[in-house]
Amino acid sequence: MAGKPQTLATTSAFEILGPIMVGPSSSHTAGALRCASVAASLVEGTVRSVRFTLWNSFAHTYRGHGTDRALVAGILGLSTDDERIRDAFTLADERGLSVSFEIGGDDASMHPNTVDIDMRADDGSHVTVRGESLGGGRMRISRINGVGVDISGAYCTLFVAHRDAPGALAALTALLARCDVNIAFCRTYRTEAGGQAYSVFETDSAPDASVLPAIRALDLVDNATFIELPGSASSLAPGVSTPELFDDGEQLLDACDRLGMNIGAVMAVREAHLVGEDRCIASMRRVLAVMREETTAPIRNPQVSLGGFIGGEARDVALNGAGRLSSALMGDVQTMAVARAMAVLERSASMGVIVAAPTAGSAGIVPGCVLAEAEHLGLDDHQVMDALFCAAAIGLNLSTSACVAGAEGGCQAEVGSAAAMAAAALVQMLGGSPACALDAASIALSNLLGLVCDPVGGLVEVPCQNRNAIGVAAAFSAAQLALSGVHSLVPFDEMAKVMLSVGHALPASLRETAKGGIATAPSALAACARCGICG
Repeated sequence: MAGKPQTLATTSAFEILGPIMVGPSSSHTAGALRCASVAASLVEGTVRSVRFTLWNSFAHTYRGHGTDRALVAGILGLSTDDERIRDAFTLADERGLSVSFEIGGDDASMHPNTVDIDMRADDGSHVTVRGESLGGGRMRISRINGVGVDISGAYCTLFVAHRDAPGALAALTALLARCDVNIAFCRTYRTEAGGQAYSVFETDSAPDASVLPAIRALDLVDNATFIELPGSASSLAPGVSTPELFDDGEQLLDACDRLGMNIGAVMAVREAHLVGEDRCIASMRRVLAVMREETTAPIRNPQVSLGGFIGGEARDVALNGAGRLSSALMGDVQTMAVARAMAVLERSASMGVIVAAPTAGSAGIVPGCVLAEAEHLGLDDHQVMDALFCAAAIGLNLSTSACVAGAEGGCQAEVGSAAAMAAAALVQMLGGSPACALDAASIALSNLLGLVCDPVGGLVEVPCQNRNAIGVAAAFSAAQLALSGVHSLVPFDEMAKVMLSVGHALPASLRETAKGGIATAPSALAACARCGICG
């Protein structure tokens, strides 16, 4: 791979074009739900009471982003696309789950999206877990009962709580060997020698139903659970590389050249190796179906958002752009791309089901561009899915080399990344080379550098919906420039690092805290006072 070692990044394409989720935020809703879901799985009994302590961006925007409902939904075992998330508090009451929230405030030593989850179960057990939402629905468990750990659920993961004593790890590994469970990675964390210990095993596949009871029966074991999140790699074993894996644009272009494929085809082959061809195709067909619905239903039947700030704008653009405005300004294809992109934000902000691409806050740009262009070109489903795989490849590189979370890198990380993904997809749909597609992605990123994340009231509504429209415009412009032979002076990989450094340079007030930018304008504050959702 051009002499550059891989980090074996095996994130699924459907964690970039995904998760399929209930809005409004992939990091603050879907990622939060997954943090709570994994936390609850670490409790042996049924959770009866839970206290959530929210830090940094979570602390400032949790009501407007639906983080509170998502966390409760995760404890209850709901999935990210379950429309009952909006009714999580009612469901908790019905199931006898006591819920409370505390504001931890700001702590620069923690990840921007951090929650401490304190759970008590019906068997008297007490477990505390720290979760971090990394953007795009990805998460990490970083602390259990005060012990630092690192659990992402990226692979089939076996978690075992046990006493730190001679022979404990040997007993565990011997049992797994007898059960034909192959261990790829194993890490053990402990408080002190002879104290509480936690062992995390990443395995080639999920153990059968007999394994967990056998582990729990071991003398030194307190509890054991199996963790598998949607999107975790299941067919390609952890630590195993294939020619289709890539970490950055240079490696991606090398794979395209050696395999004689475009970016989308390489990404599709990569995904098939990760999860199996049948699952790969079925997952992309579902993504495409949800994208078609999310980009059109709000135009047919507008819905008012949770905060009441948006609803109906997508239809206005579609109807008013059909005549004089379209020919005089954006053109028919870009007009429909903008309308479709805005529709996704309306659906997300009313807690409808969407595809994060790569986040919920920027979810309209890729489907808006790809579907509008595909209709114009008369492409079939296979060609559309190929373009979506191309977009996913660009998003994967940005997730690996930079970031896609507004709380970490500002809106440039969300809308900028989505515009880069869409620009590359547009180039591929119009017959451009992989190198041309990366040029377009770099141009799109460069023109959205420094874009701040300043949601009014912490709601993913204003200015988020309009910024998706601007992201579409950036993608179309970047694609046309690249296809016309205009190159980006700064290569895609360098531009990703530039974006990351700019994001880290932004003050916290401009990174999804609703404490700066448009969110602090007098008109925005007055609108928030009327909204009442965060009161």
